[in-house]
Amino acid sequence: MKNSPTVRRRQLSAELIKLRKAAGLTAEEVVRHLAWSPGKLTYMEGNRWVRPDLANIRALLDLYGVTDKAMHEAVLTLARQAREKGWWSKYSDVFRGSLAGFEAAAIDIRAYQALFIPGLLQVPDYMTAIFRGGRVMDETLIARRVEARLARQEILRQDNPPNLWVILDEAALRKVVGSPEIMMRQLEHVIELSARDHITVQVLPDAAGAHAAMEGSFMILDFKEGDGSIVYVETATSDLYLETTEELRSYTLIFDHARASALSAEVSATYLAKLIDHLK
Repeated sequence: MKNSPTVRRRQLSAELIKLRKAAGLTAEEVVRHLAWSPGKLTYMEGNRWVRPDLANIRALLDLYGVTDKAMHEAVLTLARQAREKGWWSKYSDVFRGSLAGFEAAAIDIRAYQALFIPGLLQVPDYMTAIFRGGRVMDETLIARRVEARLARQEILRQDNPPNLWVILDEAALRKVVGSPEIMMRQLEHVIELSARDHITVQVLPDAAGAHAAMEGSFMILDFKEGDGSIVYVETATSDLYLETTEELRSYTLIFDHARASALSAEVSATYLAKLIDHLK
């Protein structure tokens, strides 16, 4: 689903900001003209809405003096697309943020992971052990989270999947999650996936010493031309989505430097196989 409503909402927010500025209006002037609460426009322009209200969009277009019929309809069409529900909406009880929606629209995903295998590459038993390690003890909730994470992984099996490039720190591979048997299955799964044309996995060994990505895990998601890119950073309590030019440049450089410090994809596969032999 490359036309993800998550990305469409982001586009809509950016377009509304552009139209307001073209009209020469401040946010304060807009809310005063429309008699809206002070935070309403901030909520819309900050892409914090769930389903855009078409009446509100029409009110903004009228205020901004958008008389060109093609432009008027294009913005409303974007708003309608942004109102659609993606498959991930059925898991709103366990998905904390918008990552699944962004992944669904991405054409390239680059990730550095320091402490565990990325969710897109995890096997169910490994997921379960991760959730339990995070003090999730309700078996029904664990099963629900595993189901949702497996649904996320479908993007790797769809027609025209995104290109996924993962750099795994050695610490994430040596940490025995669940049990040696679970870890062996997990590593075998990573090797199997890394053999696919659209998936690249590199190991960043301890021998590399200090490296550019030591401050933490992150993911860079690129979309089709015109949709920009974002950096996703997960914390214990929230998800961060970074998209300024400076932020994107910084994380791209970090990824590129970490990639240069990592083992090649071929050597990484051999390294993973040796880890499996060690676990046996």
